[in-house]
Amino acid sequence: MARFSVKTFLSHAKRQLQQASQTNAKTTFVVGNESADLDSIASAIVYGYITSSSTQALRSNTLTIPLTNIPAADLSLRPELTTLLRHANLTPSDLITLSDLPPNLSPATTTLTLVDHNALTGPLATLFPTPTSLTACIDHHADENTVLPTSKPRLITPSGSCASLVATHLHDAWVQLALFSSSTGAANGQQSYDVIDDTAYTSTWDAQAALLALGAVLIDTQNLTSAHKVTAHDRRAAKLLEAFVNLSPKLSVGFDRDAFYGELEAAKSDIGPLALGDVLRKDYKAWSDGGSGLELGVASVVRGLGFLEEKAAGEAEGSDAEGRKALLRACAAFAKERKLGLFAVMTAFSNGKGEFERELLLMAAEEGKPVEAAEKFVKQAGGQLKLVDLEGYEAKEDGVAWVKAWRQDSLEASRKQVAPLFREAMKA
Repeated sequence: MARFSVKTFLSHAKRQLQQASQTNAKTTFVVGNESADLDSIASAIVYGYITSSSTQALRSNTLTIPLTNIPAADLSLRPELTTLLRHANLTPSDLITLSDLPPNLSPATTTLTLVDHNALTGPLATLFPTPTSLTACIDHHADENTVLPTSKPRLITPSGSCASLVATHLHDAWVQLALFSSSTGAANGQQSYDVIDDTAYTSTWDAQAALLALGAVLIDTQNLTSAHKVTAHDRRAAKLLEAFVNLSPKLSVGFDRDAFYGELEAAKSDIGPLALGDVLRKDYKAWSDGGSGLELGVASVVRGLGFLEEKAAGEAEGSDAEGRKALLRACAAFAKERKLGLFAVMTAFSNGKGEFERELLLMAAEEGKPVEAAEKFVKQAGGQLKLVDLEGYEAKEDGVAWVKAWRQDSLEASRKQVAPLFREAMKA
């Protein structure tokens, strides 16, 4: 069968989306969650690419379109994404984002495969309010039971990275593509790393896709070293993805997994140039609780609260420039803009001694249900998360009815584990 590069696939997908909006044709998306981290973006691209490369998809000219669940302007907040995409001969402009969605997109002619989440949030939840559009799901978070049992695949199970589940689920189909794709004419009209023969092209395209998934796996598992995150799915996925890389005459030369991970991790931590508001929305997720009417937002940050205080102070003026007060004021403004009842900032970073740490800041915007939910969270989850009070965060600022911050000594609990605890506390 004919093959195409990841770059060509995304170009075809973007063009098909534009055509579908004009003809009201059926559109199939695969989409990650609204934090749009490497795991979500890579999982969607790889799933869409391999699925769309199948014999059946090629014969019917059917593409599963990978949708990055943020506006195009927010791609610039993710230097680690640009770094990873470069390894697959891609740039951020190649991606299909919320900015590319046509205004006349109809839920009646649209189906979704969810990766790295199993319940829609944000703008897509408004666009697709019923679960009937969700026809497939691969995810590693707690099952929220919004994806119908008839969905295929419906793979919701723990793993360090969703990309691991995507890679292992697609393994057999991917291997078949690699083994039986005809190389005749594959290079015709396509450019990829200046390789000159067809076999080198097809193996390089597989390696490019594999590097996207492998980068997400390594970032989410700290290069397969995190005892609390790594599962058998992650170890198996890393082996098969590295095998695809090693089959490429071009990309296997000099490839070193540790160096690859180090490059991505350094880029991910390079948030110094970003404004504080951009730091908070870089890796941000929100949830609504229909019973209580509360809105929850959680920002994940790869630097500590001290870094955020310094940045807030640098952006403040005059008497407002005291770091802690400036940070609380900025967080309150961030929460108010998004109409949040509860807003949390979760930090995860290495301290000056090279030791991994987590911190948690939680604020309630007003008295009543938000404060009740915040206090309920502390009572129910404080022991489980091993929260240790950080002094000086009790002072209230405008728009803040309640605030606390802690060192979180339960280091294995990331947002994936903590967000459900917030949401449980929000229930009426």
